[in-house]
Amino acid sequence: MVSYGLGDAGTGLAATQLGFYLFPFFIGYAGLPALIAGSILMLIKIWDAINDPFIGWLSDKTKTKWGPRIPWMITAAIPLGLSLAAIWWVPSGSLLEKTTYYVLISIILMTAYTSVNLPFAALSTELSKDIAVRTRLNAARFTGSILAGLSGLIIAANILSKNEFGYFSMGKLSGIVAALATLISCWGLAPFAKKARRPSKRSIPIKAQLKRIFNNKRFIKVITLYLLLWCALQLMQTVSLIYVEQVLQIPSQYAKWIPIPFQLSALLGLQIWSFFSNKFGRISALHYGAFIWIFSCLLTLTIPSFKTSTELGPLFFYEGNNLFLFIFLMFVICLIGIGASTAYLIPWSLLPDAIDEDPEKSAGLYTAWMVLIQKIGIGISVQVLGVLLSLSGYKIGKTCIDIDCVQQPELTQITIRLCIGLIPSILVILGLLSMKKWDEKALTN
Repeated sequence: MVSYGLGDAGTGLAATQLGFYLFPFFIGYAGLPALIAGSILMLIKIWDAINDPFIGWLSDKTKTKWGPRIPWMITAAIPLGLSLAAIWWVPSGSLLEKTTYYVLISIILMTAYTSVNLPFAALSTELSKDIAVRTRLNAARFTGSILAGLSGLIIAANILSKNEFGYFSMGKLSGIVAALATLISCWGLAPFAKKARRPSKRSIPIKAQLKRIFNNKRFIKVITLYLLLWCALQLMQTVSLIYVEQVLQIPSQYAKWIPIPFQLSALLGLQIWSFFSNKFGRISALHYGAFIWIFSCLLTLTIPSFKTSTELGPLFFYEGNNLFLFIFLMFVICLIGIGASTAYLIPWSLLPDAIDEDPEKSAGLYTAWMVLIQKIGIGISVQVLGVLLSLSGYKIGKTCIDIDCVQQPELTQITIRLCIGLIPSILVILGLLSMKKWDEKALTN
């Protein structure tokens, strides 16, 4: 179980750091326009979605004495670590040269990421046929992923709060951790992978897959909910550091720690909604969680900017109402984390109901398409963020390397508030409406 938990640690760490820090890094330290930064992030997600089925197919066809999965994880571990470090490096040269570099590194990074993550995920169904064992394996997986994500945020906050030039140092340390965690996992899993069940040779044509998916009305509802909730979550995650630094005017050395309480509260929220779902039903849990999420998102529209007239330091918190505002901000962030955790839990808990609607009950087919559509949706959402910031007149600092040293136009600040508050709220409301006629009681009878 420990070895399997470590298998998602490297990719979990990478995903968390990229989600919170990559867009601010691009438009701050790397000096890319918001439109280009958003386009690169969209490319990352779309390429990640495209290479999923291809690498999955290649993995299924791989034949070794260790099975088809472990060789992919071992081979991709070092490239994952190197590319995770390389994406936080700023090359010299023109805007075109920088953009080309980040596009190429993004493709390498996400190819290595999928080459580790997808074969690893497939192992949970191949290592054992026992449902209880599979449940324990997935519990170990998500525990390892969340803890690794927290570790990644702590590494980032610790380095970046002390050294504004520390992105590459953060990347190198994170890359080493990601590669080592993957290799140690492979070492522990190898004896079990030798005895694991081999993948089925049967393949379903794309046309037949699409026909089955679009004829499954429950799956359409689930994927619509998942897409809307994750677009809301991704939009908030991507713009969060920009919001606290450039709208709320919190100094960078403090702002870098703010994603950590969100991650911790989301972990708590998973436990809350898991218990609530078992006791009162998943749709009820979705409604209550969504209400908390929407309410806390709207609160972000009301938080005023902090006063930063004094010299930066601990005294910042005691100037004016800064201490009260900071406590209120932490409260709102924790509420968002608790509410947004429904995006992790509820759609995946509803997916088996949709699969049961299909006579062949092809879990792998529906899972693959759910992940693919989700990644494409996330890619589009971050591109929309880049477009909105660009249209609002977002300014890039020419003489500074962080994102809190430029005073943004009022229209840009309003746009940022809308991206972290109003737009996610609308997406969550649309998600709730998409589940309006879901009859959960009929499924339990």
